Amino acid sequence: MATSAIGPGFLTQTTVFTQQLMASMGFVILVSVIIDIIAQLNIWQILTANNKRGSELANEVVPNSGHVLTVLICIGGLAFNIGNISGAGLGLNILFPVSVETGSIISALIGIVIFLSKDIAKSMDLFVKILGIVMLGLMLYVVFYAEPPLATVVHRTVIPSTINFTSIVTLVGGTVGGYITFAGAHRLLEDKSATLSMQQVKRSAVNGIVLTAAMRILLFLAVYGILNQGFQLNEANPAASVFQAAAGTLGYKIFGIVLWCAAITSVVGSAFTSITFLKTLHPVFNRQQRLATVLFILISTGIFLFWGKPVFILIVVGTLNGFILPFSLGLMLWVMMKRKLPYYQHPAWLLWSGWMVVAVMLWMSVVTFINEIPKLF
Repeated sequence: MATSAIGPGFLTQTTVFTQQLMASMGFVILVSVIIDIIAQLNIWQILTANNKRGSELANEVVPNSGHVLTVLICIGGLAFNIGNISGAGLGLNILFPVSVETGSIISALIGIVIFLSKDIAKSMDLFVKILGIVMLGLMLYVVFYAEPPLATVVHRTVIPSTINFTSIVTLVGGTVGGYITFAGAHRLLEDKSATLSMQQVKRSAVNGIVLTAAMRILLFLAVYGILNQGFQLNEANPAASVFQAAAGTLGYKIFGIVLWCAAITSVVGSAFTSITFLKTLHPVFNRQQRLATVLFILISTGIFLFWGKPVFILIVVGTLNGFILPFSLGLMLWVMMKRKLPYYQHPAWLLWSGWMVVAVMLWMSVVTFINEIPKLF
C-alpha cells in the first residue's frame, strides 16, 4: 500500500467535498486524475531524461528559477506538514480522551523520536503498510454497507450538476502539487541500483496516480452511500464519522489508528523531504539536516496550535499546493523546450497537454484564490 494514498488530507478533502457535491464529486475525481497523470508524466520524464533534480535543472536554463521553485515547494511542504500534524491530532482524539491540540503536540514529539531513530522509522513504515491493507478492507466494507446508487454516480461523473474549481485544485494539489511529484522523481534518480528505462518511469508515474485514484473512488463511494442513507457527518472529524456510521465504534477506532499512523509517517516524510530541497539554497541545511528537520516539525506544530481548525487546514493545504503546480510544471516544460537532448525527445502530445494543464490550473487557481482566500480571515 502506498501510505500517501491514505493520508489525513486525502481522507478529509475527499469526505468534505463529497458532502458538498454528492454524486458530482465523481466528475471532480475524473478531471483531477487526468490532470495528475499529465503533470506527473511530464515532470518525471523530464527529470529522469536529464538525470537532474528539479531545482538544479531549472537553474541551468533560467538562472535562479530553481531557487524560487525550491522556496515554493518548501512553503507547500510546510503547509502539508501543518495538515499532517492536525491529522495526527485528530487521530489521537479518536483513540484517547485528549483534545486535537494536545494530540498534535504528543504526535509532533513522537514524530521527532521516530525521525531520530531509524529502526523505529522502518518498523513504523511496515506497520503503516499493513494498516493500509486494513484500511482498504474497511473501506470496501463501508462501500458494500452503504450501497451508493452507482447509476447516479456514473451519470454525474459525465454530466455533473455542479462544477467546483476549489475541489479540483485541492485534489490535484494533494496528489501532485508541491513537493510530492518531485520527491517521487528524485527517489528514482537516487536509486543507483536500478537502471530504469523511460517505459518503466512512465509506468511508475501512472501506477502511483491510479492507486491513489482507486482509493479516492472507494472513499467517495463510501461517503456518498452513507450520506445518501441520511446519516449526518460530524463536522469536527467528518471522515471518521463515515466509518463510525457503517462499522460502529470498532470501525471508528480502526480509522483512528490508520489516520494517526498515516499522519505521523507523513509528518516525518514531509519534513525530511522539504529540508532536502533546501540543501540547494544554503550549505547550512546540508550540515544541519537533522536539526533543521526537527525545527521544521516544531514550526509546523506551532502554526497549527496558533491557527487551529484542523479540518479546515487539511483542505487549505491541498489548495495551496494546487496553486504551486502551474509554476512548477510550467517551469519544467519551459526547460524541456529550451534544452535539447541528443538521446531523448519529449513527446509533443505530452508537452502541449502539459501546457494545457498549466493554463487550466492557473485559471482555476486564480478563481479559487479570489473566491476562497477571503474566507481565511
